[in-house]
Amino acid sequence: MKITIKDDFDLKKIAESGQCFRFNECETEAGTFSVAALDKHVFVKELGNCEYEFSCDKKEFDGFWKSYFDLELSYADIRGRISKKKDIYLYNASEYGKGIRILRQDPWEMLISFIISQRKNIPAIKASIEKLCAMAGDLIVEDERVGKIYSFPTPEKLAALSLDKLSSCSLGYRDKYVKKAAEDVASGLVDLSSWDKLSDEELMEELLKLFGVGVKVANCEILFGYHRLDAFPKDVWINRVLETKYPKGFDFEGYAPYNGVMQQYLFFYSRNDGLGKDK
Repeated sequence: MKITIKDDFDLKKIAESGQCFRFNECETEAGTFSVAALDKHVFVKELGNCEYEFSCDKKEFDGFWKSYFDLELSYADIRGRISKKKDIYLYNASEYGKGIRILRQDPWEMLISFIISQRKNIPAIKASIEKLCAMAGDLIVEDERVGKIYSFPTPEKLAALSLDKLSSCSLGYRDKYVKKAAEDVASGLVDLSSWDKLSDEELMEELLKLFGVGVKVANCEILFGYHRLDAFPKDVWINRVLETKYPKGFDFEGYAPYNGVMQQYLFFYSRNDGLGKDK
């Protein structure tokens, strides 16, 4: 089905924004992206003139993908809050990153994905996640453009894997973190869905109780798994931005409740040589 999206929406920028690991441009078909989330999969193709083709029917688009891409929120309006005069670096970052949206991803999938992400580069993270999905997920699509795509494993299926099996997915020291998280969620000891009712502060407190979850992973989970758009994860790139471009402090109060969107612009821009600009 074809959809017209007039708000900020750039598939390539979203795919490269660091928030998702199963969202990739097809190597054999430029402009077409393969997107997997939980047990769902869709191909999205950019047609031009704000038109996009989704490989699903209207019922699935309205029931899942419309929310997944956060299409009911205007990111153009969020960018409009940034003053070129007051913050030229963030303004330029937002112009460079125009089209990025914060996806509404699943808390379980994001928890495991960002536990795996610790001290790994993005290609390595993606490879580990795909190995994990192939090992414990169900086949959801087989297509010449992408090969076989598997669903993200349920907590029960991950909990059933031995440490040796998990280690074979190139998880390194993170295997025991993934194992414990899966066991805790599968057993009901941790109820991720009920945490959605918590405040940001309470959610952070609960996440930090999980084995192998530190502040950075917790912030990523809050922003990308629970779609709390004021969360502001700090990695090496963001810390460099704050140190070099905002020595007097970043205006978190002024950009609330969308500091997480600002973080995405800053992250995307800095990783693409933005740190060397706007001095």
